[in-house]
Amino acid sequence: MAVSVNDDCRDLHFRKAEFDPEDCPPDCSKPCEKVCPADAISLESIMVGEHTQSDPLHDKLKGGVLTERCYGCGRCLPVCPYDRIRAVSYVRDPTTTSELLKRNDVDAIEIHTTGKGTDTFNTLWNSLSESINNVKLVAVSMPDVGESTVDFMNALYAIMEPHIQGYNLWQLDGRPMSGDIGRGATRETVSFAVHMASVSERPPGFYQLGGGINSYTIDCLKKAGLFQSTTFPGHLFLTHLFLSNMKLHLLIELIF
Repeated sequence: MAVSVNDDCRDLHFRKAEFDPEDCPPDCSKPCEKVCPADAISLESIMVGEHTQSDPLHDKLKGGVLTERCYGCGRCLPVCPYDRIRAVSYVRDPTTTSELLKRNDVDAIEIHTTGKGTDTFNTLWNSLSESINNVKLVAVSMPDVGESTVDFMNALYAIMEPHIQGYNLWQLDGRPMSGDIGRGATRETVSFAVHMASVSERPPGFYQLGGGINSYTIDCLKKAGLFQSTTFPGHLFLTHLFLSNMKLHLLIELIF
């Protein structure tokens, strides 16, 4: 089992949609319900009132966001015709996370960072350092922040290295929360991989594509020359393909 944590409340992976269905007009076409990929929005029309002249019956919506299903993709936010949906962000409590890492059934931790600085990551890491050696894998998920990406990753690795006992994994989050969107999203992810492949000073560890992985990804990787089933002397990549939780992931192991 893996535990996910974030170092910044601005991370898109740690938010939930929220709205009060009583604020919704009863004749709303409910586009939020239709667009939600997790079926996390349920709205039902009900009749309320006493069927009297002073309190006539009228339609009202009940339900709303099923918090346990919502994973924060944000697709409901722009489609609401009345702008009633908001995103509520949160940060995982590091003390609770540290205790979770001590459990026998927790094998990995996934740390999401926005790439906007190392201070918050350093603070989080220090709060977890006594428990980190209990896990077999430390994964860091981050977006492409341009020319400073590799320097930022090396700075993170310098913070982590003294306490890592197992493997470390970099999740290249090309376009966060966009896995099943079209070809444009996966192009950003593959572009991120191409950039990392061209840099020799990248930090050690395994590399995984994320944020934009969909049915177009393999073709894009092949066109970029990054999809290989075997390794050859001097070649950069050994690519493994596997399925996890009905989502396609591409794990790229750097060969040194």
